[in-house]
Amino acid sequence: LQKRKRKKKKTTSQLKIFHVYTSELLLQEIILSLLLATWFSVDCNPGPIDDIAVDRYFIPKRCIREVKSGDFVRYHYNGTFTDGKLFDSSYDRGSAFFGQVGQKWQIAGVDKGILGMCVNERRRITVPPHLAYGSQGAGDKVPPDTTLVFDLVLLDIFNRADQVQTKVISTPKKCKRSVMRTDFVRFHFNGTLLDGTVFDSSYKRSQTQDSVVGEGWLIKGLDEGLLGMCVGEIRHFIIPPFLAFGEKGYGTEIPPHASLVYHILLEDLHNPKDDIIVEVMEAPEPCTRTSVAGDYIRYHYNASFLNGITFDSSYQYNHTYNTYIGMGYVIAGIDKGLQGVCTGERRRIILPPHLAYGQQGAGKDIPGSAVLVFDIHVIDFHGVKDTVQVDITHKSEACNETSEVNDFIQYHYNCSLLDGTLLFTSRDYETPQDVVLGGGKIIDGLDEALRNMCVGERRTVIVPPHLGHGEKGAGIVPGSAVLRFELELVSLQKGVPEGYLFIWLKESPVQLFEELDINQDQQVSLEEFSQFIKQQVSEGKGRLKPAQDPDSVIMDMFKNQDRNADGLITQDELKLKVDEDAEKTHHEEL
Repeated sequence: LQKRKRKKKKTTSQLKIFHVYTSELLLQEIILSLLLATWFSVDCNPGPIDDIAVDRYFIPKRCIREVKSGDFVRYHYNGTFTDGKLFDSSYDRGSAFFGQVGQKWQIAGVDKGILGMCVNERRRITVPPHLAYGSQGAGDKVPPDTTLVFDLVLLDIFNRADQVQTKVISTPKKCKRSVMRTDFVRFHFNGTLLDGTVFDSSYKRSQTQDSVVGEGWLIKGLDEGLLGMCVGEIRHFIIPPFLAFGEKGYGTEIPPHASLVYHILLEDLHNPKDDIIVEVMEAPEPCTRTSVAGDYIRYHYNASFLNGITFDSSYQYNHTYNTYIGMGYVIAGIDKGLQGVCTGERRRIILPPHLAYGQQGAGKDIPGSAVLVFDIHVIDFHGVKDTVQVDITHKSEACNETSEVNDFIQYHYNCSLLDGTLLFTSRDYETPQDVVLGGGKIIDGLDEALRNMCVGERRTVIVPPHLGHGEKGAGIVPGSAVLRFELELVSLQKGVPEGYLFIWLKESPVQLFEELDINQDQQVSLEEFSQFIKQQVSEGKGRLKPAQDPDSVIMDMFKNQDRNADGLITQDELKLKVDEDAEKTHHEEL
């Protein structure tokens, strides 16, 4: 304006316009200054807000439930002023806040701001003074009329009306039995808090949790949740604190007022009053005899737990398990379960632990208190007093003579185990098997079974091991194996008694020396002797020892009579074996 006054004198109309213009500029500058002052005042010193402000800055993908009025909650928090200065923290105290929503356990603003919150959700709640500590503040921590900011994470939520929440994850197709009160169970589990923090796991210990159900051994929620479970079933439980460890918690892992989450796999189930369970899977027909206490049995087995996991098998050893039954040589359940079986039978025996390996288990493979399942295939069994069993399957119509001790026979045979495994057969050879009965060349049971047979007769024979190859077996014949023979008698040559080389079938000549001395020179040569014996055999008057070369037998007979070994037999040297045996008996009597 001063500069303008120094200017040249203006006209009256110009001055009026100038003054109007100048007044408008001043007015605009004043209004602008007031607006700026108002803006800066709001930014630097905000006025009171009417309600809380909630910032849900982390929301979990899965929300199992939301906080409602009346729920109990556990959460961690940091409490700050609007400038970020910390005035309180549950983290510093090492203990989460616990309270009931809507019951004035916390300031009104947080009580309101926590509604609808999910476990693991994080919220920043700004609370005005009138919904916090108001005009009085809170001691020396919170000044009067202070806006507060709470940054919190929800750890747990439950309600007094809650029950155990059960979700069946998987269940076996067959469930013959489920958990009842007083049952003993073995289960694996993973245990977490509601926010996912792991507090325990049986898998990490490599050992199941073992307990009786319904007798107070477990927390109430587990006692309830395990009822009705099948072996192999998987369940997911959420247990409220008052059915878990309550207001005390447990140790350092489970805080007070904690809901617990269990993921459970039921491994085993039995009751202390259980007996063995026998399921006959395959019963052969006919069954002529069942096993009794004292029998010796051979069987194959697969042994597993109730969950189907195999812990042992005789098949992997390629050898049966052999034992006496009913005499305490095996665990009590097997001792009992193997009685009353048939040869060839397949049965399943389920053994409760008190009839198996009990609370101690066995080695590293069988845990304590384990129910065991044995799938048994009975190969054979026998008693120590068993005899040869003979079943005649075909008999010749014409049968004039039968086999007996010292007879020479030829026969065909198939030899197998009682499960049908073929061991030997004479059909593999060009000629039938031959033997002199009673000569000790074959096993006693077979020797006995081949007696009193007619040519053409067929038999099926069962030979117990003590009349067969015994406990040690022989070659491919297992130890203590019961054998089955299918026999057919092909030919029969009657034999001579033990110690004889020749017998008379009719009366011997009265003047035997004269008959032998063909050239009547008072001595018998080998040629004369051989000619005479062969003639007796051909005429059916005598019989040489079978299964040997006739000339060799005759030579032995001649040497027995040629007592001075000069190659000739005199009348004084010639004696019948019958007479010799009688003389020996007479001398023994004297």
